[in-house]
Amino acid sequence: VQLQASGGGLVQAGGSLRLSCVVSGGTFRNYVMGWYRQTPGKQRELVAAISTGGSMTDYGDSVKGRFTISRDNAKATVYLQMNSLKPEDTAVYYCNRPPNWLLRRTFEYTTWGQGTLVTVSS
Repeated sequence: VQLQASGGGLVQAGGSLRLSCVVSGGTFRNYVMGWYRQTPGKQRELVAAISTGGSMTDYGDSVKGRFTISRDNAKATVYLQMNSLKPEDTAVYYCNRPPNWLLRRTFEYTTWGQGTLVTVSS
């Protein structure tokens, strides 16, 4: 399974960005999907997760009410709509697929894709 994240860039505080992650290989509709982010010196953290059918979502406390995760199973793509961006949202954003919903926050991944850099200027 390959994960290709895109959509990052430079944006001013208060602005918006939409990230996309295209998944190739495997059966996307069976995957729980998550967006994660990492900044230098910090642990990678869950930003948002979505269940296989999209009925359940979960967000990190720092992004609740500002970010929205969604998926299009026909396109094998998961999205992250980021609104009201803050400088502290600056990070490399990754997508990945935890083995199941319960492990969305704690699973120790062995591989990560390239990620996409989001920079929010003040």
